[in-house]
Amino acid sequence: MFSTGLAYALGAKGDGAGSGLTGIIPLLLMFVVFYFILIRPQQKQAKKHQDFVKNLKTGDRVVTSGGLHGIVTGLTDTTVTLEIADKVRVRVTRSAVAGSGQEAATSEAKTG
Repeated sequence: MFSTGLAYALGAKGDGAGSGLTGIIPLLLMFVVFYFILIRPQQKQAKKHQDFVKNLKTGDRVVTSGGLHGIVTGLTDTTVTLEIADKVRVRVTRSAVAGSGQEAATSEAKTG
């Protein structure tokens, strides 16, 4: 009698075959949901940004992550030279280029 009461208090069941599997199924389900809702879209967006930065060319309009709008005037492996005003040029790292300047101009036209 004492041993069955102790086993019951510790959570042991008569058929212990499926207890481990039923405990892990919700965790697997949560991982699958997180993968499709958070991880996969973020990976797609990062790949798209890498391709965009890799394919930059002179004359492209871009926006930096700091908010500078400019035209690409020079490129190296690690930096991009932008002309942000007449005869005003700045160098930024390639990863600082956030997107196309045409996309930003389109969204500004819609809001303003």
